This record gives sequence, C-alpha cells and structure tokens, in this order.
Amino acid sequence: MSTIPITLKGAEKLKAELHQLKTVDRPWVINAIAEARAQGDLSENAEYDAAKDRQGFIEGRIAEIEGKLSAAQIIDPASVNAEGRVVFGATVTLEDEDTGDQVTYQIVGEDEADIKLGLLNISSPIARAMIGKEQGDAVTFEAPGGTKHYEIISVHYI
Repeated sequence: MSTIPITLKGAEKLKAELHQLKTVDRPWVINAIAEARAQGDLSENAEYDAAKDRQGFIEGRIAEIEGKLSAAQIIDPASVNAEGRVVFGATVTLEDEDTGDQVTYQIVGEDEADIKLGLLNISSPIARAMIGKEQGDAVTFEAPGGTKHYEIISVHYI
C-alpha cells in the first residue's frame, strides 16, 4: 500500500474521530443493541435493526480510519523547507489574472480537503498545476467553467 500524505492537523482530526468512535459511539451502539434485544422478538424490532446498521457503519469507519492512519505520511507544513516552491502543505495566495480577485488555499490530503475552508485536495487540477511553482509564476488549469489563469502571489509553510 502506498503512503497517503496528510498534514499534522489532518492526522490529529482523524485520530480524534477514531477516539470518539471507539470510546463513545461504539459503547453506545452496543448498549442500544442490548436494550433492543431485551425487548424480545428481533424479527420485527426496528430499534434493533437501526442499532445493527449503526454498528456496521461505526465498525466500517473505524477500520477505514485505522487503515488511512497506518498508510499516512504525516507532514508538518511548518517544518517544510521548500525554498519558496509550492509543495504539499503549503499555503498559497493566488490572484485571478482576469478579475484581480485573490484567494488563499492550503494544499492538503484528500480526507482533510474542504474548499469552503480554503483546504485544497492535492489531487485537484489547481493543486496539481501549482506544485513545483514559485511566487510570481503563472498557473493555468482547466476548471469546470473553462481555463483559469492565476498568478502566485505568495507561498507560506504554516
């Protein structure tokens, strides 16, 4: 299995979710199954079916997170020294060459990406176009609305 890049912050978020699932959600669903089982006939017991479905989801998510964390290559963006180049974990400010609007994104792993928070998936077209570039370089990529042209204003490792 290949390694999956993830920021230190993203890894901590996954670890917190895993802890929540194992210490709160799993015991709760086990208790809910026991209570539903105590009510008698399981063939017509909606609470039992719902609790078993929830248990399946929780166990699946625990396995998924454990797999991702075991394959994770945790990168602390603050310790990266890429000499001004755009790399995984970098926070990049771009200026749209057509409108002059500025946007700031941090390049992160798939599990932590959230465009509304400025967290850009490393696999996205814009992130792939920026990798290896430096401040002042032009970035061109294909977006759903057509070709976009940006200039890199700044690159930081926060």
